[in-house]
Amino acid sequence: MLLLQKIKELSSEYFKEIVSIRQHLHAHPELSFCEYETSEFVAYRLSEFGIPFQSGIAGTGIVAIIEGQGTKVMGQKTKTVALRADMDALPVTEKNKISFKSKNEGVMHA
Repeated sequence: MLLLQKIKELSSEYFKEIVSIRQHLHAHPELSFCEYETSEFVAYRLSEFGIPFQSGIAGTGIVAIIEGQGTKVMGQKTKTVALRADMDALPVTEKNKISFKSKNEGVMHA
């Protein structure tokens, strides 16, 4: 199977679930260093997906590692992809009229 075809299939398979996760996070924003519920939610989902992680980094941070099947040279993978995502929200009142609008008054993912 071609890689592009596999990506399209997996994207289609997981689309609704990923949208649901995004909407949940958008509806429950937390300010910097106060992302306790967000961190618990992310840890729970990573556990569900079987992805190893370490939580409690700088308080509420999480580091997860997804191992690929890349070539190894002298025991080390030859390529690494690093992704970084912020979980904190801003002290802004959301004025959108959407089903997943912030439930935390004065805080939103803007």
